[in-house]
Amino acid sequence: MYLKSLELIGFKSFAKKTELSFNTPITGIVGPNGSGKSNTAEAFRFVLGEQSIKSMRGKRTEDLIWNGSPEVGRSNRASVKLVFDNRKRLLNLDVDEVTIERVIYRDAGSEYLVNGSPVRLRDIVELLSGAHIGASGHHIISQGEADRILNANMRERREMIEDALGLKIFEWKREESERKLLKTEENMKQVGSLRREIAPHIAFLKKQVEKVEKTKLLKEELRSLYAEYLKREHTYLTHTKQKISDEERSPKAELADLEQKLSASKKILEETHGADAKTKAVIAVEERLNGLRRERESISRDIGRLEGEIASTERMKSTQESAKVSEALIPISEVESIAKEVDQAFTSEDIGLLKRAFETVKHALGGLLDKYRQKKNPSIEGFEREIASLREKKQGAEKKLSEIQHAEGEVAQDEKKLRLDIEKEKDSSRDAEKEVFRIMARQNELHGTLTALRVRHSELEHLEGDFKRELTEGILLVGRELMEYEKAEVKDESGTVLNLQTSTSEDRIKQEERRRRVEKLKIRIEDAGGGSGAEVLKEFEEATERDQFLARELADLEKSAETLRELITELSMKLDEEFRGGILKINKEFQNYFSLMFGGGSAKLSIAKPEKKVRREMDDLLASEEGITVPEDTEKETGIDIEVNLPRKKIKALMMLSGGERALTSIALLFAMSQVKPPPFIILDETDAALDEANSKKYGDMVENLSKHSQLILITHNRETMSRAGVIYGVTMDKSGVSKLLSIAFDEAVAVAK
Repeated sequence: MYLKSLELIGFKSFAKKTELSFNTPITGIVGPNGSGKSNTAEAFRFVLGEQSIKSMRGKRTEDLIWNGSPEVGRSNRASVKLVFDNRKRLLNLDVDEVTIERVIYRDAGSEYLVNGSPVRLRDIVELLSGAHIGASGHHIISQGEADRILNANMRERREMIEDALGLKIFEWKREESERKLLKTEENMKQVGSLRREIAPHIAFLKKQVEKVEKTKLLKEELRSLYAEYLKREHTYLTHTKQKISDEERSPKAELADLEQKLSASKKILEETHGADAKTKAVIAVEERLNGLRRERESISRDIGRLEGEIASTERMKSTQESAKVSEALIPISEVESIAKEVDQAFTSEDIGLLKRAFETVKHALGGLLDKYRQKKNPSIEGFEREIASLREKKQGAEKKLSEIQHAEGEVAQDEKKLRLDIEKEKDSSRDAEKEVFRIMARQNELHGTLTALRVRHSELEHLEGDFKRELTEGILLVGRELMEYEKAEVKDESGTVLNLQTSTSEDRIKQEERRRRVEKLKIRIEDAGGGSGAEVLKEFEEATERDQFLARELADLEKSAETLRELITELSMKLDEEFRGGILKINKEFQNYFSLMFGGGSAKLSIAKPEKKVRREMDDLLASEEGITVPEDTEKETGIDIEVNLPRKKIKALMMLSGGERALTSIALLFAMSQVKPPPFIILDETDAALDEANSKKYGDMVENLSKHSQLILITHNRETMSRAGVIYGVTMDKSGVSKLLSIAFDEAVAVAK
């Protein structure tokens, strides 16, 4: 025996604490109508978690609490406590005795307790389901509900049988798995949506990263080329400056010596021919020539400087012109105009017209490109203005230089004429003048040499300025490591490392080609974005990591969904297998009890499709023939039909049975269900009310047989049924309206009688 006792306090008519002990296989509860004996069966429903107030003959929660009488005041709470003997671990708790209690209050509050600890209703249901106990299952049959299983539809009947077979736990697990699957699929949709949202951004960032990577490669190439260019240029400048300095040394020394000689000769002239007109003329010509020469050298230096500035500015302008097309901004109105032309061109399907349409598009785009190729950006216009200004200054300097050269030519003619006159005199006293002319002639030669060297030096200064600008731009573009350009190796086309002397003898055209290659790479880097792209790389890495995380989440969700689908399939198969096996066992017992009750005949349960589903399949068949799609019906499972064949009667339909026949059939089925997987206890609330004396005896025999497997609590008026009980509780009600108990133990009574 598993059921030990039932305690009621304030529940319905049991206003005071009332306890029923169950220490015999069959316990009877008797009493007059209205005494409250059926409230004990409802107390079982209540404590086991029944949520339907209507099934406990009430409308509101308050209806289950003692509402008071003139003699006894009303209660504010009702509690029912059920005690189980758990030594055989009927319930999945590691204790020998389990107490389940439910308490309700007038403010609609409710609580469940197991061994005094608060729990959820779900915990109660799961605990009891393992022992085939439910709030309103097959093991609690109340008054008037004996034939409920006969009146139920096929789907409800299936649920009752599943409950009797202990399959509800599989149903709950399957439903829970289906809910989890729906939630998982919803999460999969959300994760998939998030991945689709960030996919375009990742694609965009990927292109940006590709640009950054391309820029890195270009910068590496530029760094190598820049280092070689700068080292060659620095070597050339250093070597050439030294070479010019060496070449200037000898002419300068000779000029200094000639200056001393010229001063000495002029002094002799002044001392010997101080008042001589020719002597004065020689000195004047020499001074005039020196003045013009100095002025010519100064203007030549200015012209060289201007030429260097013009060349440098033209180089920068050329760089800007190479990039100007890619930097041109095209107004949206012109783009819309081109788009309209394209749309109009492709309105026809004729091949000839389409060819002309392609020509129209080509012409329109070509015109747009030509237009913006010719457009100058502001920086190019600034360079052009600067070049024009420098050229204007150069032209002025060249004009002045021409005037000085003309004046110098005239003075040179005077000097030549004067020299010829002095030479004709054949006078030794004119040797000093001749020496002056010779010195002046040599000075002119040396000054010409030095002027050429100064021009070369001026050109080097401009090249050095360009070199410094290139170095600055290179450091900004490829990094400060470019300052170590001197460590770079200079190689020829065959890969042989060149020494400095060899590298300076190279044609300057090749170095200019290297500079143009550097400029082209710089433009390509600027077109590719120029910067380091650290932020783009970081953002791409973060976006990729998030996408990979979402991909892993999606894979995990898909794996979970697949596992849940497999579990649902497994549970469905298990449920179907157990259900079909249970039906076979129930049918065997059903046939035995039915034959016993009716003295023959046959009865069985059969698995059938609900009427809705049968009609649905016919509709689907007709719809498929007509090519119509019908929405899927949610009712897919089968139900249970009952087939009976009474002896000596041609009655097979349940609706044709009389009240007594229905009662006998339902009792036979209920007892059969209880035999397959016997619950710990069964409560029968006046299920024998419709039986006559002969059938009551059969009923009593079946009850005794059933008590071998389950404890029985019989609420009855039937004397035959009472006689089978070991203990009888009598329920009475006095004028206060409170139900009270009296008990008789037949075993003890027989012993006393003897």
